[in-house]
Amino acid sequence: MSLRQTLLATPDFATVVELVPWAGELDDARGQRPLKMAVDLAGDPRITALSITDNAGGHVRLGPVAPAEPVIELGHDVIVHVACRDRNRSGLQSRGWDLLSRGLTTVLAVSGDYPVEGFDGLSKPVFDVDSVGLLALYRELGEAAVARAAADGVPDPAEHAFFLGCAVANVKRFERELIPQYLKLALKVRSGAGFVISQVGYDARKQDELLRLMRRDGIAIPAIANAYILDRGVARAFHAGRVPGCVVSDKLLALVEQRAAGPDKGRAFFLEFAAKQLVVARGLGYRGIYLSGHRDASEISRVLEYAEAFAEADWHDLVADVTFPLPGSFHLFERDPATGLNSDVVSTAYRRSLEPAARRRARAGVDPFYRVNRMVHDRVFTEGTPGFRFWGSVYGRVERAHLAKPLHVFEQAVKVPLYDCRDCGDCSLPDLAYLCPESHCAKNQRNGPCGGSQDGRCEVGERPCVWAEAYRRLKPYGEELTMLERPPILQDNALRRTSAWANTFLGRDHFAKQKGPRS
Repeated sequence: MSLRQTLLATPDFATVVELVPWAGELDDARGQRPLKMAVDLAGDPRITALSITDNAGGHVRLGPVAPAEPVIELGHDVIVHVACRDRNRSGLQSRGWDLLSRGLTTVLAVSGDYPVEGFDGLSKPVFDVDSVGLLALYRELGEAAVARAAADGVPDPAEHAFFLGCAVANVKRFERELIPQYLKLALKVRSGAGFVISQVGYDARKQDELLRLMRRDGIAIPAIANAYILDRGVARAFHAGRVPGCVVSDKLLALVEQRAAGPDKGRAFFLEFAAKQLVVARGLGYRGIYLSGHRDASEISRVLEYAEAFAEADWHDLVADVTFPLPGSFHLFERDPATGLNSDVVSTAYRRSLEPAARRRARAGVDPFYRVNRMVHDRVFTEGTPGFRFWGSVYGRVERAHLAKPLHVFEQAVKVPLYDCRDCGDCSLPDLAYLCPESHCAKNQRNGPCGGSQDGRCEVGERPCVWAEAYRRLKPYGEELTMLERPPILQDNALRRTSAWANTFLGRDHFAKQKGPRS
């Protein structure tokens, strides 16, 4: 039974195992390792699907399509990862048609980690679109495939659509980086995501929080929990922040170091730990587990055997064993002392921060520059205002007189020093509280944050996450929870090196394509 059928048509708990292709050809001895694992897992009824990564961690590896076909021939269902890092939207569209043509319809759509290597130097990342734009694109491709299949009289034409998955980074320390993750999850679902996989983390309370948030907000798609099998090296890397978005607390690292000093280097403990994560995830209500970090198929089998043994006990008794929060972590819900998880009551401190009086106090500390930006935007750049109509008529006359270049030069003289503008022509300053995504975000994320931040800092260089900063600017005005309540933004590169002001006033930028009010 496929992952799609398991999640959508049965109450069964899915087990997904990650395969990471090697750097080289499929026939290379090292390239055969993932295939050997697929062979060893073939016929195991406990395995629902194998998930094949796309240059995970920004490392250059064999793509997922080449190993996917022999894996399917072994009888496995497959999730193919598609990252936005290495292809522009045309390349992603071509890849989508390729996947549909091969029957590889279960896709995990991700923005992708920033490159860390490349031929004769570091690769230049693309990030023409992000995971939200990719979901919107593949949903459209899938709908076209269904329409063609139906017209051809193919049985079950819906099976020809993509079954699209997304990721959510739900283990974050600060409110300003966590809440935007949840807002982006909702946008991903509206854009076509049919299931979600949580990012690597070792905090059962955070896993519980995600499900409670989804139930509260009506995000009705299956959720799969992530369990990365630790060892000393991996735990140290996660703890040091060397793997984007993956975190290990001081307390968990100390436990890992203690166990790794044993005769088996802690391997039995680490496999039991993953099994406990599985059992707790199933008890919480997750529809599956995503297992990664394994060395071979025997370790997957041992994890599942441990999980079967633990299943005889009350899963609540295992919660404390897999709960290692980051100190000072923000939690959306109040803690339930009886379970060590969450209640359905929203955090008192967070709820108070949303009260009008608290917002008024917070506005007193808002950056004066941002205040001016808001004032100008409301009077000049908001459609329907006298200022917008006036400047629309000015730019219309200027363009008809072929005098647009001097105004464009003036625009850049203003925007470059104030915003570090990159002259994209399809400006998203209003979408990010007047922070430029091209200069302030290494991945040019225009539809919410990627999952790579740690403690509010970008995974690339020492800079704050632009979306965390946008959240902080918007919250005093009560606009932080609606900042992604809009259609996906796909930047129009035809407008690059043209006047963004002219494109706004004359209805050529992404705002003109959006239905409903501007953000």
